[in-house]
Amino acid sequence: MLHSLRRLLLVLLACALPLVVARAADPPAFEEGRDYVRLPTPMPPATPDKIEVIEFFSYTCPHCYDLDSTVQDWLKRKPENVTFVRVAVAFGASWEPSARAYYAAEALGVLDKLHQPLFDAIHRDKRRLGSEDELAAFFAEHGVDRDAFRKAYQSFQTETQLRRGNQLAQRYGVRGVPTVIVDGQYDVRSPRIFEVVDFLIAAKLAASQG
Repeated sequence: MLHSLRRLLLVLLACALPLVVARAADPPAFEEGRDYVRLPTPMPPATPDKIEVIEFFSYTCPHCYDLDSTVQDWLKRKPENVTFVRVAVAFGASWEPSARAYYAAEALGVLDKLHQPLFDAIHRDKRRLGSEDELAAFFAEHGVDRDAFRKAYQSFQTETQLRRGNQLAQRYGVRGVPTVIVDGQYDVRSPRIFEVVDFLIAAKLAASQG
């Protein structure tokens, strides 16, 4: 009986060993060079005590619009030690009005209220919002005083943020949007953007705890 039990244990171990080896040999969920790239010149995050995720975007970009629902879902479950930053960029003259609108909404404290409606108006409703006058009318429809909007839209603060956003995009080598950067080190290239973001965050946390 004892001999039979030993033989059974040996058989079970022999069967289990290939599974252990196979699991050890499994590639990571996402691969550097394919799903994300390491930046040649990493930049220190603005919040060094947290992992920083930056999304470079434009309201005029249909891919940014498509991604935004994923961004909103991810924001509901992101870890407390992760900070998320949106940067509105203007790679051309036609992008500038909506980028200015983003920073004006932020300054006026209405960004959370108008972010989705602005996206929807441009892409779902096909509304023309490519000038200061058109944007002022849109903001007024949502309860923002036209003069207050114009003042924020033309302000030195908005001008500074717009210039800083474009400079930051240049430093990170951003050539299109949406582009997501994780902790100043990784540029996400996979269509499964926020799955890769979660993977990189987990790897970063594991490294810091190891």
